[in-house]
Amino acid sequence: MKILKQVGILFGLCWAGVLIEKLLPITFPASVIALILLLTLLLVGVVRVDHVQEKSDFLLGNLPFFFIPVATGIMQYTDVILANGVAFVVICVVSLVATFAATVWAVTLTMKLIDGRNGK
Repeated sequence: MKILKQVGILFGLCWAGVLIEKLLPITFPASVIALILLLTLLLVGVVRVDHVQEKSDFLLGNLPFFFIPVATGIMQYTDVILANGVAFVVICVVSLVATFAATVWAVTLTMKLIDGRNGK
């Protein structure tokens, strides 16, 4: 029953993200909306970490398998990739730096929030 509850919470949030995406006047990824909803519910205390811990760890542990279909799909466009190689490299480098910066900021903020809750 615990596994069904965890999967239900995660998929319910994904479904809510899709619904909110359709209601928004701008294009915004439903997966990001679902993550924001999950973060909000965790911060407010409606959902506790142990409500989603086991299934989240399972999904993160198997994350590389979710990229196999994308990687095989990209192989169909090697001519486009080779024709625009410089642009792809620039985009990859810029997005890598931006992702690292965002990750550092998120981890720093999380550590400050955890320290604040523990009274340190």
